[in-house]
Formats: sequence, C-alpha cells, structure tokens
Amino acid sequence: MIRKQSEQNIAKKNLRNGHGEVIMRNLISGDAELLGKGRLLAHMTLLPGDSIGEHAHEGDGELFYILKGHPTYNDNGNWVTLEPGDFTVCYDGESHCIQNNTEEPVEFIALILYSK
Repeated sequence: MIRKQSEQNIAKKNLRNGHGEVIMRNLISGDAELLGKGRLLAHMTLLPGDSIGEHAHEGDGELFYILKGHPTYNDNGNWVTLEPGDFTVCYDGESHCIQNNTEEPVEFIALILYSK
C-alpha cells in the first residue's frame, strides 16, 4: 500500500482538553491498516501555545517521536523539555501530555498501539 501525501486526511482537533488545536495528519485510515495492533499513526503539529491535555492510557500505549521543536512533555508527573530526535513512551496505565510553550511549531509522529 502507498498513501500519497495528497490522500492523507488532515484534521484540526482539540485533544484531551488541551489548549488550542492540534493539526493531525492521519497516516493510516483505521486500525485495520495497523493489522489490528493499534489505532493511530499520525504526524502531529502543535502551534505556539497549543497542547494535548493530560490523559491516561487504558488498554493501549502511545509513542511520540519528536521531529521539530522543543515541546514540554509530562511523563507521569515529571516535566521534561524534549528536542528533535527524542522518543517518548506512555505505557498502558500511565499518563502524559505535551505542550508547545515556544514561539516555533512542534512536529512529532504519534503512534497508539493496543496493549493486548
């Protein structure tokens, strides 16, 4: 399968009661494209001041790979500033959030995989 950039669904959403909106370029169309192993693979953009609110994962986990910018990330209550090339994992039963407190856009790949 090949999905050209022009075929990818782009949405702006407020996620998990964060501030502003996330620009989400869905790289897959449903969990069948992840072979039933997950439900999200997306290129995300947070503009300055935007965030994804804190939330816990139940039955799945989420991975972020930072492409651009320096977001602030909450890993189970531990705040860390990330940079391009950093990788985060929020396992089943854990919580996290991500914020862009800078003047530049933040871009990252998000992947949600089922834990069972």
